[in-house]
Amino acid sequence: DGTGDVVRGGDPCRLSRPSVVPPPSTVQDQNHGSIETPSIRRKTTVRVDASTRTRSERQAHRTVRAKRKHARYDMKRWEVGFRALAAVRNGAGKELLQPTKHKLPAAFGGARAAAVPTWKEFATQARDSTAEAGEPNAPAMHPGLKRSMAADTYFLAQPMYSKEELDIKLAHRPPKGLRDKTAFTLVQTMRKLFDQFTGYKPQQHMTEAHWIRRCLFLETVAGVPGMVAGMLRHMESLRRMKRDNGWIHTLLEEAENERMHLLTFMEIRQGGPLFRLVVLGAQGVFFNLFFLSYVLSPKICHRFVGYLEEEAVRTYTHLLHDIDSGVLPDFMNRKVPDVALKYWQLPETATMRDVVEVIRADEACHSHVNHTFASMKKSDKNPFNKHPVVPKDDFTRPPEGVSLQD
Repeated sequence: DGTGDVVRGGDPCRLSRPSVVPPPSTVQDQNHGSIETPSIRRKTTVRVDASTRTRSERQAHRTVRAKRKHARYDMKRWEVGFRALAAVRNGAGKELLQPTKHKLPAAFGGARAAAVPTWKEFATQARDSTAEAGEPNAPAMHPGLKRSMAADTYFLAQPMYSKEELDIKLAHRPPKGLRDKTAFTLVQTMRKLFDQFTGYKPQQHMTEAHWIRRCLFLETVAGVPGMVAGMLRHMESLRRMKRDNGWIHTLLEEAENERMHLLTFMEIRQGGPLFRLVVLGAQGVFFNLFFLSYVLSPKICHRFVGYLEEEAVRTYTHLLHDIDSGVLPDFMNRKVPDVALKYWQLPETATMRDVVEVIRADEACHSHVNHTFASMKKSDKNPFNKHPVVPKDDFTRPPEGVSLQD
C-alpha cells in the first residue's frame, strides 16, 4: 500500500510485519575487486485468517487440536496410574510420594494429583525400594488388595480358621423339590462310581496309598465347578454389560482353594500314568457336562456342588478318624508341605492332621456357600465376604438375613 505494511487476508485491519529487504552489500576481493552479494529476504510467517477457511477445514483443525490436548492429558493420567500402583507397594508408597515437576489440570485431579512421577522415575524407585526390602521376586500388588491380605503371594484369598471353626460336625440338607432331588441323585451316583475306582470302603480302615489316591482324584474334580461357574458369570456380565454382584470372586476363590488341596497332596505322592489318564478323561467329561448344566440351570449346579462337598466333609472326617486311630503312622509323621504352611498360614509345628482339618473346614465352607447360592436368584447380591464363616451347628444352613427362594 506504499507504506511498507503488507495487508494479509480479507481483513484490512489485520497487519503483519513488513517485509524488510536489506540493501545489497559489497565485499573486497583481492583478485577480482569488489563483488556485490545477492540480497537475502527474511522469511515471514503468513497467518491464515479463520474466516477464509471452509467449514470442513475449520472442523479438521479443531479435531487435530483436541486430539493433541487429550493425548497430553492421557499421558498425565497414565502417570497417575503408576502413582497409584506405587502407593500400595509394601515399603514403596512413602518413598514414591516425593513431588515432581509434573502437574495435572484441575479437571484431572488438581492439587491432589499434583505430584506424579514419570514412568522412568516409578520404575527406578520401585526397583530400589523392593531391593531394600529384601524381596527381589515379590509379585506386583493389585491396587485393590492390601499387603496384609495377599502378602507376597498370588493367592486370591488365604483362609484362616480358629480352633472353634475347625470343629466341623457332619450335616446334610434334605432335598426339597425336583431340583434338589435331581442334584442329590447325581451326587450319590457319582459317589458310588468314585468309591469303586479309588477302592474306598467307609466301614473299613484304608492304607495311606488308598487315601492319597482318593484325595488326589477328589480334588481334580472338585476344582472344576467354581472355575466353570465363575467363567460363565464373567462372560454373562461382559455380554449383558451389567455387574455380577460379587459372585465371580467367591467362585474363583473356591476353585483356587480346591487346587491348593490338590497341590498339597501332590507333595506327598504323584499320580502314575494310568491315574493321570483317568483324570484327563474324567475332567474332560465333567467339565463339559457341568458347563452345559450351568447354562441350563445354575440352581441345580450349585445344589449339586453343595451335596458333593457334604460327601467331601464325610471323607475327610473318616480320614481324621483313621489318623486318630493310629492306623496311618507314616502319614501322621510326614512333614507338612511348604505350600500348605504358606497358604493356610499354619505354624511350623503343624502336622498333617492339622492340614486335613483345615481342608475339611474348606469343604464345609464350599457346601455352605453353594447351598446358599442354590437358594438365591442369579441377580441377588453375594452375601459372603472374602472368607465366609461356617455356622457352628449346621454348615448347610444359609447365613442369617439372606432371603432365600427354595
